[in-house]
Amino acid sequence: MRIHKTRAYARAGLIGNPSDGYNGKTISLIVRNFSAEVVIYEWPELEIIPTRQDHCRFENLEEFLHDTRLNGYYGGLRLVKASIKRFAEYCLRHDIKLSAENFSLRYSSNIPRQVGLAGSSAIVTATMRGLCWFYKVSIPEEILPSLILSVEREELGISAGLQDRVSQVYEGLVYMDFDKDFMNQHGHGRYERLDPAVLPPVYIAYQTELAEPSEIFHNDIRKRYDNGEALVVNAMRDFADLAWRARTCLLEGDHSGLAELMNRNFDIRRSIYHLNPRHVRMIEIAREVGASAKFAGSGGSIIGTYTDEAMFNRLKSVFAAESCAVIKPIIN
Repeated sequence: MRIHKTRAYARAGLIGNPSDGYNGKTISLIVRNFSAEVVIYEWPELEIIPTRQDHCRFENLEEFLHDTRLNGYYGGLRLVKASIKRFAEYCLRHDIKLSAENFSLRYSSNIPRQVGLAGSSAIVTATMRGLCWFYKVSIPEEILPSLILSVEREELGISAGLQDRVSQVYEGLVYMDFDKDFMNQHGHGRYERLDPAVLPPVYIAYQTELAEPSEIFHNDIRKRYDNGEALVVNAMRDFADLAWRARTCLLEGDHSGLAELMNRNFDIRRSIYHLNPRHVRMIEIAREVGASAKFAGSGGSIIGTYTDEAMFNRLKSVFAAESCAVIKPIIN
């Protein structure tokens, strides 16, 4: 029996986000501390095995309500189904003939939910990798993120940008330029791998309690941007500029300059978004300790730089009182 296991890791936006959805520039890093995993193997029928996220039996109403708030009405099963559909349609469009073999597929994930660490796209990415292995299909690396994005955006109506998917496909530390003209011409952005060794010490803090999904977080900004609101349009341009300048800081070893740019990233975001006070408090706590801080994604997790182990230990101490965990991301 042919059997294969694939993984896709959590990601954190180092700087520039959320301009990836607005033809901007970002730098992101992979977080190998957490991953989504897919196991696929030959089977008489095409079978998708539900996980605990998809179960429909609960001890009581309270457990049901908690599960629904965390996983919505569909858990991760909708992500897997939509991924299979998009993969099959991609192969049809490109005249790729698939074998008649069927498969059984199961998935799991330990990526913290709804804190902006790209747990949903990790499930999609791992599923796509599993399908490519099973059917012996090769999808160009620069094209695969767009296919993954289409699963959530076009199939499921989830607001999202390319950053998460590029980061999860390329892994490591990646600089991304989503220039509109280039993307229209080539069908993808400019993606550059950077050596993670250029990073200063980085931490990630995230809420261990329920946060809000990114679909809620992104909705209003898209409308304001499309309506041409100057404050939002200029902010997206500024986010992109921060990413370009941060790339220079990384390559030149300017860690203090990078920290200032990361702080500025959050300050701009705060000027255009209605933010959850608990998420803002996370930023304030980190800065009080002396670390830089910005959102790692849509809220519920932050990323920043710190100077030494003493500062990292202070971060762990103060965040523990706020029901938040602090980790050093494993990038390589």
